[in-house]
Amino acid sequence: MTRDSQSFSRKSSEQSSAAASDMTHIVLAFEDNRLIGDLFGQFDQNLALIEQRLGIDAVARGNQVTLKGSQVSCTQARTALEALYQRLLQGQEIHPGDVDGALRMAAASEAQLPLPTLEPKSRLAFAQIATRRKTIVARTPTQDAYIRAMDRADLIFGTGPAGTGKTFLAVAYAAALLERGDVARLILSRPAVEAGERLGFLPGEMKDKVDPYLRPIYDALYEMMPAEKVDRGLQSGMIEVAPLAFMRGRTLSNAVVLLDEAQNTTSMQMKMFLTRLGEGSKMIVTGDPSQIDLPSGQKSGLREALGLLTDIQDVAHIRFTETDVVRHELVGRIVTAYDNASREESEARERRYNERQRNLEVDSRSPRSREAATT
Repeated sequence: MTRDSQSFSRKSSEQSSAAASDMTHIVLAFEDNRLIGDLFGQFDQNLALIEQRLGIDAVARGNQVTLKGSQVSCTQARTALEALYQRLLQGQEIHPGDVDGALRMAAASEAQLPLPTLEPKSRLAFAQIATRRKTIVARTPTQDAYIRAMDRADLIFGTGPAGTGKTFLAVAYAAALLERGDVARLILSRPAVEAGERLGFLPGEMKDKVDPYLRPIYDALYEMMPAEKVDRGLQSGMIEVAPLAFMRGRTLSNAVVLLDEAQNTTSMQMKMFLTRLGEGSKMIVTGDPSQIDLPSGQKSGLREALGLLTDIQDVAHIRFTETDVVRHELVGRIVTAYDNASREESEARERRYNERQRNLEVDSRSPRSREAATT
């Protein structure tokens, strides 16, 4: 055997032994057999999702599950399963999206450890929003930070791409405050700007005209609260859904106020809205700065506000990214594709600008240009 082949064989052996040392297996046992079906999922679909996401083997037998794979992945799977089991003990339901969320949180928890040899936390502390109809649990670290920011700050900005839960969590939090009696009113608003198309004349009364713009907020509200309570609240004024233009001249006290699609506000509209904040109130502003539907050349009030206010005390800004998308996983890839295209276009525009600047400098140094300058 040649020296090179011996060296290659030794390296391969070392890599194989290193990979083997990284492999582990963990056996988990759960006491309450009644919850095992919900924990593992129908036909073990939750375990299959964990296997797919982490690249491990998860073999169920009775109330036990054996995890085989890399040490990091198995540890994350254990942390996620234990967190999901605790949710079932509290009487909450588990859906595939919750499993995916638990895995994201487990990965974030693992990444926050100062040393890889330390044992991770035995339980994940998910931020939650409890309403009468359901309990909403954070599915990503950013969602967790968003819910906690709504607890501590009076003005919260949540920005990022579609599908990250910005509006849904804001409506859920607002509904929870109203049900607990922490506020007397719930005011939901958004600017009446069409998304790249003209709807034309809309028949009916004012409510009929603005409802198409506010439908996403209605959908989230009915999911959080019983339909009859929402209807009574809308009739009594306890729940108010109105276009942004109707906020002018008002002082919104003892209320939680949500402004959705805020990227489509002008500078004056945003200033007008933010200065409506009264005693005992909380404001939540959501939007996606990459999806501005304002007329060309008009400045977004959301972008301006983020530049002016985020260093002020009691103002929080939570930035969502494509990794926080909790809709269909394809949505995350779509958002990434558009972001990459936008980034490439911006870089190309910057390159063209720099090239023009260099050409101007070269022209200014040429003899003909100097001669023209002296004549």
